[in-house]
Amino acid sequence: MPPVPPDGDVARFLSLADTAEILAITVAEAAELVRTGELPAIRVGSAWRVERVVLEAFIEGQYEEARRMSLWQESAYADIPELSEGRILRPTQKPAPESE
Repeated sequence: MPPVPPDGDVARFLSLADTAEILAITVAEAAELVRTGELPAIRVGSAWRVERVVLEAFIEGQYEEARRMSLWQESAYADIPELSEGRILRPTQKPAPESE
């Protein structure tokens, strides 16, 4: 994050350019996050500002989402037998009786 100036109020908010730099995205992508409401921000004059604590919470949320997706993907593949060692059992079907 950009260095925090001694004046805490000024450092409380980040520009979209600073926000984009921290998130390693473009300014347009940061503006889209704000526009869709994924990243809460306020207007100060004509410019959007993102509060540092809000950005930190957003980043934590992204980590949590990635962790949950990873766990979900692990569980989704947990029921698949190992192709090299497992044997897939298929249910047998009885032939349908012939009608006369």
